[in-house]
Amino acid sequence: MAATHDIKDIETRMRASIDALKREFSGLRTGRASANLLDPVQVMVYGSRMPLNQVATVSVPEARMISVQVWDRSNVMSVDKGIREANLGLNPIIDGQVLRLPIPSLTSDRRQELVKLAHKYAEQSKVAIRNVRREAMDVLKKLEKDGKMSQDDHRGQTEKVQELTDRLIKEVDTTLATKEIEIQKV
Repeated sequence: MAATHDIKDIETRMRASIDALKREFSGLRTGRASANLLDPVQVMVYGSRMPLNQVATVSVPEARMISVQVWDRSNVMSVDKGIREANLGLNPIIDGQVLRLPIPSLTSDRRQELVKLAHKYAEQSKVAIRNVRREAMDVLKKLEKDGKMSQDDHRGQTEKVQELTDRLIKEVDTTLATKEIEIQKV
């Protein structure tokens, strides 16, 4: 087998899309407070956009409350605005340098929206995995065409790449099913 084709590298690249999916899922609200819920929030401070976690400490003091301790008092309003603009369905309550975010219960319509969003994220992950597979298959074809790999090796490697793809697509489906159950829980 040629050095330009490595099944471990292909798996690593495919797994990166699953890791990204899990990060996206951690930001989906399920009715319980989670510090990860605020990961996508960007705040306009000091003349530039910054992630919320670079200007404040996020904690979860109770099951349905997120607390955001802003480090610089002058940034409190910017953090408030950033959270509201993130469209997470949260309304911060300002208490000095602390913003309290009560987590409201999810309506059935909001649950359906979150399920649709989860499906969208899962589909994006599957597309990314398939793109890695396509690139790997192209490399294998080129290696065979250039005479650096026999037909039998090509067939065997193609099967390995396809098995890996199928396994990771199934993992995406399993992760999605778990998240759907979590969203639908009352």
